[in-house]
Amino acid sequence: MADNFNFELVSPERLLLSEMVTEVVIPAADGEMTVMANHAPTMTTIKPGIVSVRSANGSKQDYVVFGGFADILPTGCTLLAESAVIIQDLSKDELTLRIEAAQREIADTVHHEHKSRLEHYVMELTHLRGVIDQD
Repeated sequence: MADNFNFELVSPERLLLSEMVTEVVIPAADGEMTVMANHAPTMTTIKPGIVSVRSANGSKQDYVVFGGFADILPTGCTLLAESAVIIQDLSKDELTLRIEAAQREIADTVHHEHKSRLEHYVMELTHLRGVIDQD
């Protein structure tokens, strides 16, 4: 049986989750990452995607995050999200609105590096919309 550790998912709006879990799968910038108890200390940026949380009681809950970073220690993990919501509370229309807002910002941006980051963000949101549509 897996050891438990403390996981917190925090957005600027609220604390979404703070509980003992057995594992968390996070959308790290370099790819999906499974965090379990006694994980090596790590800090990573988070891209838009799904955070899957397996509670100590065995239940599973998914959240959608829109960027941020995670601080991982052997005893716990804190994910500070730019924005986050329980997956059941996210509509395809909200994702479409976020994509359209980013596309408008791309059209108004003259700095190449910023435009490139926004284009990558739109690609990630579009992929996320496709993943959520399949569920």
